[in-house]
Amino acid sequence: MRLNFRKQKESDPFVIQSGKFDQLKNFSYRLGWTEDSFTSGAGQREVIGRTFNFSKLRIAGLFIAIFIFGLIGRVAWLQIAKGDYYYSLAEGNRIRIERVEAKRGVIYDRNLNPLVRNKANFLLYFIPIDLPKDKKEENKIISEISKTLGNLPVEEINNKLAGIKLNTLEAYQPVFIADNIPYEKAMLLYLAADNMPGVFLTNKTGREYNLYAFSLSHLLGYTGKINEQELAKAGDEYSPIDYIGKTGIEYFWENELKGESGKKNIEVDALGKEKKIISQTEPKDGNNLVLSLDIKLQKKLEDTMSAYLKKMNLTKGSAVIMDPNNGEILAMVSLPAFNSNVFARGISTEEYQKLLDSPDNPLFNRAVSGEYASGSTIKPVISIAALEEKIIDENTSFLSTGGIRIGEWFFPDWKAGGHGVTNVRKAIAESVNTFFYYIGGGYQDFVGLGVEKIVKYAKLFGLGAQTGIDLPGESAGFLPTEEWKEKTKGEKWYIGDTYHLAIGQGDFLVTPLQVANYTAVFANGGSLYQPHLLKGILSGNDKFIREVEVVPVRKNFVSNYNMNVVRQGMRQTVTSGSARSLSTLPVEVAGKTGTAQWSSQKANHAWFTGFAPYKNPQIVITILVEEGVEGSTIAVPIAKEVLEWYFANN
Repeated sequence: MRLNFRKQKESDPFVIQSGKFDQLKNFSYRLGWTEDSFTSGAGQREVIGRTFNFSKLRIAGLFIAIFIFGLIGRVAWLQIAKGDYYYSLAEGNRIRIERVEAKRGVIYDRNLNPLVRNKANFLLYFIPIDLPKDKKEENKIISEISKTLGNLPVEEINNKLAGIKLNTLEAYQPVFIADNIPYEKAMLLYLAADNMPGVFLTNKTGREYNLYAFSLSHLLGYTGKINEQELAKAGDEYSPIDYIGKTGIEYFWENELKGESGKKNIEVDALGKEKKIISQTEPKDGNNLVLSLDIKLQKKLEDTMSAYLKKMNLTKGSAVIMDPNNGEILAMVSLPAFNSNVFARGISTEEYQKLLDSPDNPLFNRAVSGEYASGSTIKPVISIAALEEKIIDENTSFLSTGGIRIGEWFFPDWKAGGHGVTNVRKAIAESVNTFFYYIGGGYQDFVGLGVEKIVKYAKLFGLGAQTGIDLPGESAGFLPTEEWKEKTKGEKWYIGDTYHLAIGQGDFLVTPLQVANYTAVFANGGSLYQPHLLKGILSGNDKFIREVEVVPVRKNFVSNYNMNVVRQGMRQTVTSGSARSLSTLPVEVAGKTGTAQWSSQKANHAWFTGFAPYKNPQIVITILVEEGVEGSTIAVPIAKEVLEWYFANN
């Protein structure tokens, strides 16, 4: 129905004549009005009017204001507080920053023989944000990769991706999948990865060790993929797919070897693949290291020890050869050893478990981490302590009749019937226990050093603390005290404890490295150096950077006169004492043998420590054979063969 209002000359367009109203009685309409009103009266105009409730306008305005302020607050939060975060996410869809790996430094021996080289290592990783959003497509990619690799189950790959949220920056970080991939498989993955979003194959730097002797593995260590704890500690310097030094020199000198990574800004396509490089910062290669090791001497020492161990049906031993004039380690052997290349290529669970289960513990570096009773090798230190404290002089003598008795306890000499009248030189040369019982703990009217002074001088010679060698895992050894025994064992300190301490038995423990280090003090005449393996640092292209500064930790802390008395006793060990077999060598040798009791069920450990030439020492050599019975029967012959070879070739 259409309404047709004729225009009235005298009427308002909003006025309806009363005569027409009847036509509209039964008609109603609303054309969007809030409220329609029809007003009529006899003889009056009827007006259509519009009314509005202004209280409702205020309520609506309040809601609108709240909405606008909320919108402004949200925009401010996104733009200001989280602007950088979402900008990074957005830019990540187009421009990304990739780290450019620096070439890791190589390692040489003192004669620049390479001990390690870099090699290609194919590594597969995912960028989660670029993986297909369709779960079926993602599973198809994972299945194909698992099939190609052959040794990585689908479940293991899924576990690596579990928990990564795509709306976080973590989704842009690489997720390690596999490394050390054989060349043939790597090529298949390389070709397939072009059509697999989020899948990348890269060529990382792997390590290959030139193991002239397997004992080098304890020294060089190895690198491996960085774990979560290492990554958290290292921060932005590493990515989740980087490699890091795990043990040995590779670990200790990581900062010198790793170099500085470069960066490149790249534009990526929809699959996350690189389209073009926008800008790039070149990496700085790691420094090359020159070690103090003589690789030929290292091999000779290992071969000689291995032969003697095999001959005696033994398996465990260690040895240290060092330069007494500066603390440089020339050779260091711990047997049995292992092959660090197995770790570098990626050791299997079965292989690793076999090493862990071995009763001989081949992963353990006995030279720096093994703690043993020193046996009689400690007697030069006890001797010089007594001389310095004026407990004795060079002529003081005691009668050795086979031992001494304190009440019901008997403390024996190793020689039945004793050694007769003994002064300090003879006591060192023949390892006369009775003499050291006297000067260590005293006897009858004679007052000895006592435990406090013994510990004092042991510390001066570097015992009871780490030497500070540039290898991880060094042990400090142990120096027992009266307070320690009372607190730990609930027993008081007896005179017998002091006697045991004076001959290197009981709870007193040392490492082979510590024994070599204090032997060097007697060799050089009074200076204690910090042992070290690093000799110098070269740039990545073998340009000289610096040499390791050699500074004594302590020097001239005992008198030259007393030092010479003890040195003479150590020389007498070779000329007429327990190491007489060394007297046939072409150079003069001084030293001390040792036999260390450690178990009532197993054989004693065998020691020898010494230096040569006597008047102008070039090397210190320390040998320990676990369960070797006696120093003179196995440790001395090993030292003799190595010293003979060394001076014939140097």
